[in-house]
Amino acid sequence: MRSTLRIGLATAAAALLVGGLTVPATSAPDGAGARDRVLVFSKTAAFRHDSIPEGIAALKELGAADRLAVDTTEDASAFTPGNLARYKAVVFLSTTGDVLDAAQQKAFEGYVAKGGGHLGVHAAADTEYDWDHYGGLVGAWFQGHPAIQPATLRVEDHKHPATRELPDAWQRTDEWYNYRSNPRDKVHVLASLDETTYSGGTMNGDLPQALRHAPSRGDPTIAWCQNYGGGRAFYTGGGHTKESYADPAFRGHLRGGLRYATGKVAANCRPNTGYRDFFNGETLDGWKQAGPGGFAVDPAKGALDSQGGMGLLWYQAKELHSYSLKLDWKMSSADGDDNSGVFVGFPASDDPWSAVDKGYEIQIDATDAPDRTTGAVYSFQSADLAARDKALKPPGEWNSYEIKVRGERLQVFLNGVEVNDFTNKDPERSLTDGYIGLQNHGDSDQVSFRKIRLKELNPTSGPGALPGAGY
Repeated sequence: MRSTLRIGLATAAAALLVGGLTVPATSAPDGAGARDRVLVFSKTAAFRHDSIPEGIAALKELGAADRLAVDTTEDASAFTPGNLARYKAVVFLSTTGDVLDAAQQKAFEGYVAKGGGHLGVHAAADTEYDWDHYGGLVGAWFQGHPAIQPATLRVEDHKHPATRELPDAWQRTDEWYNYRSNPRDKVHVLASLDETTYSGGTMNGDLPQALRHAPSRGDPTIAWCQNYGGGRAFYTGGGHTKESYADPAFRGHLRGGLRYATGKVAANCRPNTGYRDFFNGETLDGWKQAGPGGFAVDPAKGALDSQGGMGLLWYQAKELHSYSLKLDWKMSSADGDDNSGVFVGFPASDDPWSAVDKGYEIQIDATDAPDRTTGAVYSFQSADLAARDKALKPPGEWNSYEIKVRGERLQVFLNGVEVNDFTNKDPERSLTDGYIGLQNHGDSDQVSFRKIRLKELNPTSGPGALPGAGY
């Protein structure tokens, strides 16, 4: 647990002088084939975790498995430009309080700016509250915690090395932090906490428990990564207990974070901004083809290319209510006479005509009639053609749609410009429940899609929302 009392350092770290710079006495010798070095920093100026020795031992073992030489120190004088330049990553292992002076902070900022890596473990978030750069780097600052207890973590990214081998629902016992803010919109979330599975979580206290399990609603994050200030940053809130460092799953999680922070493996650490990938550029997990034709996955482009038809590729894994759907699309024909569309609000069915008859299509075809052209709600409402024509990019270039559904209101944005605002009045085509899909229109229509992302919205937000439908 974190103490509210600032206490002094229990022991002073011994140091060796190498090239006029102070480096740790516990500096590990270069093992056979060791290519890179990591510095583990565990200085504490407030509460001191008794699991730090176990964490150091685990990081040394994990580093050795990846031919990383791991040095350890609690001597802040190691934070000089010359000494930090020796390391691929610096681990803040349950550091607490103000551990670096102004010159040392500046040296570390310069190290990160030159591409250095940072790995924060547990109380790394309970460190340097008056240093804005560090707050941005670690991602969030500690606020409080309940008692140590079991909880379920929801893994949101199975492609990152730190979470690749973890189950969707990861159950473990640790001390679960509440943070001063939820960094979800600023970092790339790897795992979140399901507050319905333990007591004392306060990050999602404004939502009913029945809705707190959905990551898109803003569950409190517990592990994340980001590109920050020129460098790589990874943080995990786990690691309070000694037992954590003997747990194979947590060790694998920590090793993956270390591999990312040192640059041994690349990973997508772009901010989530509340959107989740519905197509990852490689597989059609969650999607199903209805009717003839289909879509070919092109991993090199991270895109889907329509083939034949008339069919529909629909996302069967989740029925949707209020949401923002973003995707890129591109027509291949030089004259722009390709045909496709994005369907919303239709019931589950293996018949593609069910989407036509019971849902709405946001058209892609710049050559048709006004109510059947790009940006139109097909056969129901034309786009604002002047705004559409100004925003539309020519065939062969990628365009982006944002399709926003709240209650019975349907808005269409083309390359960031609103081109349609439609309200459904037909109870047989209600937008409050339904699925999304992509049309493959026919052999002569070549349309590609990529970057398909979705964020669920509060149904009480904005005009057209249903009264009393909030959460």
